[in-house]
Amino acid sequence: MTAFITDFLKTKCPDSGPIAETDDLVATGVLNSMHFVELLYLIEEELATEISMDEVTTEDFRTIANIRARFFPHSRA
Repeated sequence: MTAFITDFLKTKCPDSGPIAETDDLVATGVLNSMHFVELLYLIEEELATEISMDEVTTEDFRTIANIRARFFPHSRA
């Protein structure tokens, strides 16, 4: 269900190589501020709901595992 996240990140950073579930997306530069906003919109579309910026933290987006746990708790890798 969350494969679209990895696909999105690979599209935005094609030279990043494989992205593991626990890679720090912020520290590695895979997820910058522009990509963050785009990814948030994609997640909103997937969930069919609006997500307030007040409801999220950097930690929610630090790894793919964190994104899945925060927004897709019932999905599998």
